[in-house]
Amino acid sequence: MDEAAIQDLFAAAPELSPIRTRRMFGGLGVYAGEAMFALVAYGELYLKVDDETKPAFEEAGARPFVYEAKGARSVMSYWTLPDAAQDDPDEAARWGRLALAAARSAAAAKRPRKPRRHAS
Repeated sequence: MDEAAIQDLFAAAPELSPIRTRRMFGGLGVYAGEAMFALVAYGELYLKVDDETKPAFEEAGARPFVYEAKGARSVMSYWTLPDAAQDDPDEAARWGRLALAAARSAAAAKRPRKPRRHAS
């Protein structure tokens, strides 16, 4: 799946535009603004999940991105786009919005807080 196909898939979600991709780990990172909300690996599109959205992805039959490195199996916080959304732009947009919200939430949680200034 290339950038043009991803653009087409999420065309019904203008808040994801412009979508850009960046090569990483033999696949593609998929960005809306500064937020990486999806990745393409092994020919499949995976969307970012968090504790709030993961149950919906599970219920829809999506699968997590899993890889092995140095003999250890790692499960990432990216899950496949549910099958029902593969050919339905409105449904794909709905899942894309969930992924973008999860990506932004994760990014906000990682931001370092500014140190407090103490009064002298």
